Amino acid sequence: MIEKKRNIVIVGASRGIGLAVAEFYAAKGECIISVSRTRSSVGHWIEADISTLEGIRKVIDEISDKAIDALLYMGGIWESSAFTEEYDFEKTSFTETQSIINVNQLAPIELVKGLLANLRRAKNPRAIFMGATSGLELSTTSEVAYSASKFGLRGAVHSLRVGYKNEGIGFTTVNPGYVGTDEVLNDIESGESIGLIPIPMEDVIRAVDFVMQSSRNTDIGDIVLTQKFGRSPAVNH
Repeated sequence: MIEKKRNIVIVGASRGIGLAVAEFYAAKGECIISVSRTRSSVGHWIEADISTLEGIRKVIDEISDKAIDALLYMGGIWESSAFTEEYDFEKTSFTETQSIINVNQLAPIELVKGLLANLRRAKNPRAIFMGATSGLELSTTSEVAYSASKFGLRGAVHSLRVGYKNEGIGFTTVNPGYVGTDEVLNDIESGESIGLIPIPMEDVIRAVDFVMQSSRNTDIGDIVLTQKFGRSPAVNH
């Protein structure tokens, strides 16, 4: 029996974790709907700035009444000098803080709200969000807006899991530390993150796919992935 292709919406699919996840599922033959400001090379691309209400509405309108098997919110931003010695909370602007909260916390909430009807139409619907160890009680960093947004995202996902426990929709947050994205690997190569052993991108994809392969009868909450260190400590992200 040939399995039906799943419709998977991936937010932040133009680079980093989002692009890697999109490529992984595209290679499996799934129907990918990529959402990002800059063009994604994978699937059907929706150009949208989800930091704005207009961008969120555009995504919801373009998906229309299509059944969505999974909403994978892989996007996220942080302060311009985050995770460096140059970071200074007192110098961060209101605009930057607002943008971080909009992208990391507000947009996921509003997209779920607008796409619940689409998720309900799937046999085993999943909504998976990319959190961070910065949003955990014992691992937060000094980046105020970023940490606040990831704490808030986890709280929202917990509430969705409680509020829709009888709907059959799985809500999960994957919380990684430093992941081996191109940016992180470049920092290591340049000597800015000496001793850091980043989490392989493949492990993050495996965590997402573990949730995606789980049955409708299994509810999966937080998944935490932390990196290892070599000769010297580096900040957890």
